[in-house]
Amino acid sequence: MSDELPHATLTGVGVGPGDPELLTVKAVRVLREADVVFVPVMADRAATTATVGRAEQTVLPYVAADRLRRLPFALDDRGGVTDRRTAAWDDAARAVAAAVDAGARALAFATIGDPNVYSTFGYLAQSVRALRPAVRVATVPGVTAMQELAARSGTPLCEGREPLTLLPATAGLALFADALAGPGTVVAYKGWRRHPELLAELRRQGRLADAVLGRSLGLPGERIGPVDDTEPDLPYLSTLLVPARRDRRGGKL
Repeated sequence: MSDELPHATLTGVGVGPGDPELLTVKAVRVLREADVVFVPVMADRAATTATVGRAEQTVLPYVAADRLRRLPFALDDRGGVTDRRTAAWDDAARAVAAAVDAGARALAFATIGDPNVYSTFGYLAQSVRALRPAVRVATVPGVTAMQELAARSGTPLCEGREPLTLLPATAGLALFADALAGPGTVVAYKGWRRHPELLAELRRQGRLADAVLGRSLGLPGERIGPVDDTEPDLPYLSTLLVPARRDRRGGKL
């Protein structure tokens, strides 16, 4: 099969944190030129037509609904590579392979943020390659949530010699604490379930006053502001930004 279909390309397209205006010109072009555009959805919502996923909602201004295909993923699973998560990757790859077999040559996968930053696309691409080795894989970079939060809150991510640390809160509190103790800016993704722990560590290290939390960036109900414990039920894609300590202009040059 792979020898018969050598020219199909699967492109992971970063569509930003949720605001359709943050798609790049290239992202819009690739989406519009695609024979089919796949969008990830939570596995338990795939069959619910009234529930539109975040990536799907972001690309709707640019892609006709009849070219969109939902791929269910176990996005909320804990515990690493679960059976449910593995089955979802395999099912999604088979759906992409079926589209290739049916004649699609330009296939796009719309992913929130950037396809190379904590994205489901990497797992999908590996799975598709295993089924159809001749399918080419490409990516189009997208605006990340940390960039959007920095812009919306007026917080420079890094200056001079400052490092920038991006980590998932799911990796554990120790990594977050070590990063906070360092000299640079710290950004934590996926902090929804660990928010009380992160909040306590910010207080312990005296970093709470400068921290900024972004909830549902680019979507209805968006909130950007100080970090507190008044909203324990955070969205999955919340972003925590803790800027480096800065005492004067150009102090890190």
